[in-house]
Amino acid sequence: MTDNPYGKYVQGEDVLTCLEETPRAIDAAVRGWSAGAFERSYAPGKWSARQLLVHLAHAEMVFATRLRFALATDDYVVQPFEQDDWMRIEPETAADAALAAYLALRRVNLACCRTLTPAQRARPLAHPEYGRIDVEWVMTMFAGHERHHVPQLEQVRSSKCEVRSK
Repeated sequence: MTDNPYGKYVQGEDVLTCLEETPRAIDAAVRGWSAGAFERSYAPGKWSARQLLVHLAHAEMVFATRLRFALATDDYVVQPFEQDDWMRIEPETAADAALAAYLALRRVNLACCRTLTPAQRARPLAHPEYGRIDVEWVMTMFAGHERHHVPQLEQVRSSKCEVRSK
């Protein structure tokens, strides 16, 4: 099985705990922000905080889909997606809507993940880029992926980062 590109962000931790705790950290990091604060970026040329939240909502949709197809479909092959193409589809999504969608989908996904047996977590699927993986790998990827973005949101919160134009 291919190394998980986001596994380092959750290494040594229980993946279910990570899936539960990280959304709370993200929510806390952006709580009370003004609309203008969401348009700040953590680095020149990078997505704004609002766009990061939209991206997290998109990723959670993908997690929901991959998880359920992997569990319900024999020989499931992941459909890759290009994050920048998805972002162009809905460039004006509000930060509060994206955050609410991400948090709600995570509650549903976490409830599903908590019911999985060891055999279900080991259920195989294929990814065009990563080869043969399993449901546990998918859970780890999405848990680590969002942890990758937490410092970016915290950096926006703690500094006067640049404002990105929509």
